[in-house]
Amino acid sequence: MTAKFKVALIQTNSEREFQPNIDFVNAQARAAKKDGAEFILTPEIAAMFEPKREQSLAKACPEETHPALAAWRDLARELGVWFLAGSLSVKLSDTMLANRSILIDPNGGIQARYDKIHMFDVNVKDGQTYRESATYRPGEKAVLTDLPWGRLGMTICYDLRFAYLYRALAKAGADFITIPAAFTKVTGEAHWHVLQRARAIETGCFVFAPAQTGEHAEGRKTFGHSLVIAPWGEVLADAGTEPGFVTAEIDTALIAEARRMVPSLTHDRDFAVDAPEPLRAAGE
Repeated sequence: MTAKFKVALIQTNSEREFQPNIDFVNAQARAAKKDGAEFILTPEIAAMFEPKREQSLAKACPEETHPALAAWRDLARELGVWFLAGSLSVKLSDTMLANRSILIDPNGGIQARYDKIHMFDVNVKDGQTYRESATYRPGEKAVLTDLPWGRLGMTICYDLRFAYLYRALAKAGADFITIPAAFTKVTGEAHWHVLQRARAIETGCFVFAPAQTGEHAEGRKTFGHSLVIAPWGEVLADAGTEPGFVTAEIDTALIAEARRMVPSLTHDRDFAVDAPEPLRAAGE
């Protein structure tokens, strides 16, 4: 069975406090619904972009009292759409958070949760140091869930660099993959488009990647360019660098078409790695 639907990606320049971000997303989602969107997605940490660890821990809320989750459950119910809270900072304890993506159904119910597996502990040439694992506990499970149009695999941002996760999701039945992100400007300029297209091509899935954009608190800069990518690798929508939203028409028949032309998901082979012994230092 094939189906068509319209997806909308909201691109945010999120602030440190909840309410301005909730208000912006709500306004964009209502406009996207008027444009025909049936599935609306936000970026990573869309409700609170707080770079400081102590402030993040102080502001974050457990899932059951999270103001953005409550607002967006109401919004999904109001609009009658599927809604992905790309990720929220969810309080687990006084010292640790989860970076959690939450899928909400049109009745406002929580359909699925995914905690980001791969932590962004890197040094890039933008004057910033990133140690996500100091604040967030990594997830341990890949997550798939069903939409009316097919099966969804959920990931977040830095997961993008770990191709095995996407192959595992596709082999488990994913038709669509979400990659909400707050990609840095430096890494985005170098890698964002090529990695997103690669994940779509490798899996034969549609990729939905809503992103943060612009300059945030403490001089953090994100790349923007929220993307919708087809299974053959075509970019169907690119939001550029301004906050707002983009939409794309999704034809699920393209999934089977791409996989029929290049059925690489069925071509796995076992192999060994024949590597030389490590070189010894002089005198060892």
